[in-house]
Amino acid sequence: MARGNEETGSAPLLRTEKVLLPLMVTTFSGSLAMMAFVALIGPIARVAGLQPWQAGLAVTASGIMWMLGARPWGLASDRHGRRAVLLTGAIGFAVTYAALCLFIHAVLQGAVPPLAAFLGLVVGRALVGGAYAAIPAAGGALVADRVPPERRASAMALLGTGSGAGLVLGPAIAALLVPFGLSAPLIATALLPILALLFLWWRLPAEPPQIRPARKAISLLDPRLRHALAVGFTAMFSVAIAQVSIGFYALDRLALPPEEAARAASAALMLVGVALVISQSIASRLRIAPERMIGVGTLVAAIGFGAVALADQAWMLGACYFVAAAGMGWVFPGFTAMAANAVGPAEQGGAAGAAGAAQGLGMVVGPVAGSLLYMLGPALPYVLVGLMLLGISLSVWMRAPRAEVAPGLPE
Repeated sequence: MARGNEETGSAPLLRTEKVLLPLMVTTFSGSLAMMAFVALIGPIARVAGLQPWQAGLAVTASGIMWMLGARPWGLASDRHGRRAVLLTGAIGFAVTYAALCLFIHAVLQGAVPPLAAFLGLVVGRALVGGAYAAIPAAGGALVADRVPPERRASAMALLGTGSGAGLVLGPAIAALLVPFGLSAPLIATALLPILALLFLWWRLPAEPPQIRPARKAISLLDPRLRHALAVGFTAMFSVAIAQVSIGFYALDRLALPPEEAARAASAALMLVGVALVISQSIASRLRIAPERMIGVGTLVAAIGFGAVALADQAWMLGACYFVAAAGMGWVFPGFTAMAANAVGPAEQGGAAGAAGAAQGLGMVVGPVAGSLLYMLGPALPYVLVGLMLLGISLSVWMRAPRAEVAPGLPE
């Protein structure tokens, strides 16, 4: 292609690398911090005297604010610049996550009654989710600005390895520090978003002055994005259910005490991160059409999540989550690239915001649906997820264009 940012050669790749590293560090710290929280939420809720649905609602609060905040953050990045929005979101995330961790520490010390603990978790998670929504919205638009359509899925997969690495270390840190108390991993991980903020401010290139296009909101029902947003919603719905259910599954189906359940959940989620790093590293070296990437990924993830219903030992739980994550490692970059490729250059912030809103909606519905289904049977949330992902895989394969697979990014 002949347009400015779509030329071949090393220049576009170098321009992309300048933004990918700080974005990878930021998503790494965010995913590490949040996955440490997810690994512990079941045991924390049990110690605090909360019910599974209350833990699910606390997780849902983050999704609600992500859903509500993604589109405004994306449009703001179109208007005020990607760097300004990324820094603002990183500041908000660092502050709110640290405050949430300190609050949870007080809850676990018995200083907060159950009702106040529940309300505090909901408000804290809401603030964390609203702030973090800026990072994928503005970050996805920034990558789309600098990468031509045929390379976007690969670039998004490379960016996803930062998140995958955080998924590895978050549960690992939780498992390592949980013998010192359930609040120890959260307090330790609260420092990382602050360090990531400083690195983002230092390394993210300043944008040259330019005339920004008029804000152009994109509806969640825009026909160009409809299929991509359905994929994004289903993917995040599935992940949210898996996250909120794993701690309770380890407690009830595996019959483990709280600290051992936390370690089992942490180990499974650590394997999730390993699988994501491996699968996204492979995807970043292949030029595959986003639709094909999604079709393969959702099929593999459906098998992994569905098999959890048969797991009755910790190693089986970890193996199932590993397979599921290997598939999801292709779904998320494929979905993001699919959404970006559906619109023009002036709409990238709006498209990224709409994509974030679809994922946020999945985070809203997923934890509540998962918690309610879990109360009927521990295996039911995973059966539902497997069937939904299988449906997405079939829909994508039916519509996927023919595309060649070429190893390696262009030099």
